[in-house]
Amino acid sequence: MTAILTLYTTAGCHLCEHAEEILHNAGVRFVPVDIEDDLALLERYGVRIPVLLDARGRELAWPFDGQALQNWLADSG
Repeated sequence: MTAILTLYTTAGCHLCEHAEEILHNAGVRFVPVDIEDDLALLERYGVRIPVLLDARGRELAWPFDGQALQNWLADSG
């Protein structure tokens, strides 16, 4: 079973909504984390969201599509 991924996001982010749609369409399990209430996350990801994070700390930054997502997941080793 694939580990649940983290998607750094925030409310009202249309790119984040698009990323969530890509993840849903791919059947990927993820937990959305809103960066707005965490200063460290806001400083790190504020202009980069959406960003997907795996358990190893690897990031897949926007822009990505379904194929880029599958390639990144396949390289999860």
